[in-house]
Amino acid sequence: MKKMDDPSDELFLRVLRPLVETYDAVMEKDETHIRTLGFSQTQFDVIVTLGDTKGMTRKKIEEEILITKGTITDALVYLETKGLIENEASEEGEGAEIVRLTEQGEACFKTIYPKHIHYLKPFFEHGLTPLEMASLRALLRKLKKSFETE
Repeated sequence: MKKMDDPSDELFLRVLRPLVETYDAVMEKDETHIRTLGFSQTQFDVIVTLGDTKGMTRKKIEEEILITKGTITDALVYLETKGLIENEASEEGEGAEIVRLTEQGEACFKTIYPKHIHYLKPFFEHGLTPLEMASLRALLRKLKKSFETE
């Protein structure tokens, strides 16, 4: 028998579990498909972040894809050895480098990014209508803001 003030009765818990389960399911499909494209999640994220840009600093890449320094180092070294990225001195000062896709990297981006979007799209379209997607996006952004402010 549950007590009157049982914490497991909290309404937000009935939202939290499906939210986490959905995130896990999306990431499982996402990571599995990215591996079939020949990249790790971090390598793919770097390519997509740099795609259609003139490049950016390593720090900016880290901010954009929310990963740690150690993780990005391995990804950048791998992508550079594969000829997909290059580094160029930045005008911002000594030691700052701009990382950008090479021509080969840009061609890779233009191939793998649309393939990945095409792969993920049906999961969303089979599960939600366009109106539901818009509503869900708004609700998720609202929820995220509540965690960012204290």
